[in-house]
Amino acid sequence: MARGHRPAPAPQPLAGIRVIDLSRNLAGPYCTQLLADLGADVVKVEPLTGDPARAWGPPFWNGQSTIFLSANRNKRSIAVDLRSAGGQDVVRRLASRSDVFVQSFRAGVVESLGLSWPALASLQPALIYCSVTAYGTRGPLRQLPGYDPLMQAHAGLMSLTGAPGMPARVGTSVVDLGTALWAVIGIQAALADRTRTGLGTHIITSLWETTLALNAYHLLGYWASGETPQAMGTAFSLIAPYGAFPTADGQLMIAAANDSLFVKLCAALDLRAIAADARYADNPSRVRYRTELDTAIAVRTKTFATRALEEILRGAGVPCAPILDIAGVAAEEHTWTCGVLDRETGPRVPGPAFVGPALAWDDRRFLTYRPPPLLGEHSVEVLEEAGLDAAQRDALIERGIVARHAPESQPPPAAPDLDPD
Repeated sequence: MARGHRPAPAPQPLAGIRVIDLSRNLAGPYCTQLLADLGADVVKVEPLTGDPARAWGPPFWNGQSTIFLSANRNKRSIAVDLRSAGGQDVVRRLASRSDVFVQSFRAGVVESLGLSWPALASLQPALIYCSVTAYGTRGPLRQLPGYDPLMQAHAGLMSLTGAPGMPARVGTSVVDLGTALWAVIGIQAALADRTRTGLGTHIITSLWETTLALNAYHLLGYWASGETPQAMGTAFSLIAPYGAFPTADGQLMIAAANDSLFVKLCAALDLRAIAADARYADNPSRVRYRTELDTAIAVRTKTFATRALEEILRGAGVPCAPILDIAGVAAEEHTWTCGVLDRETGPRVPGPAFVGPALAWDDRRFLTYRPPPLLGEHSVEVLEEAGLDAAQRDALIERGIVARHAPESQPPPAAPDLDPD
């Protein structure tokens, strides 16, 4: 795909599915964005002050937070005061006409609002209700709030990241995004099951369990061996040679993940004596003698420029990759030709490309058909779809229970935060 050329659009397999999204920040919104990308009609219910992620920045694009833009395309927005009885009634009306309901409030909040799973299931027995939680609904920590970096710290991910003795947060919100993916999987499985039973389901995801899942093989390794895994920089504890090796002008990631690739690596670097050394006969042996092996390989890799070494190893069939920063990734031609970017985002968000779902449907892509919404942009039409007549809609707006989009010079009224996530 040439730069700027929009790929053929994929069908919308979730067309006709209505999703009410009370989540905010990143995990829940990214889940519902993926559902919207697949064709679902997602109504984002925001407090009168908006999703807190709208203020997360800089960077901003045309006054809008880029992290908000990255997780809220293809949705509609209604701004509602959920602390009011009228606002709660609006959400119950919406839920009773919907297929999926997603919320990410901390423990106890939805119950206090009258929007719990039992309350909404009594109105709509076929409703798929998804709770995006911090620690789940069982166990001694279930009442605690949680955010991505807290989970990276608490569930061990930071201890495995960065240099030894220097715990580091993974530089992207892998726990939030991973939880979103689990939520999408659960929701789609529940929708499929509903075709058989006719009934809804309560799907529960948690940031904590997602982090445990990310660390699954580390936990199994600890239980099997009693040894606590440690941070290893770019290396991987289970495979050698596997990591970043120095070059004359930088570093190159090399992944000789099996015996055949190790032999190819040694041949490409003229290290045949290393390949014949009994200490390196198989991967467990290479892991055992990783320090000596990496040192011997590094002596050779330092004699090549990074690009030259990359060409040599790729020519020999050895997996390797340069270490790029985000600017380098943005300049990488494959970023623009693989098909995942969509630049036709409309006049409101001109210029940047949205990174779409990382999948193709018969070589077609799920595209942006609606830019991320302004706060309360669709309040009136959503109220109309909920069955309220003009007088009822106007009354809700006049009483400050619902807000519709106003120019930036007239911000929506402030409302207390409900402490989500």
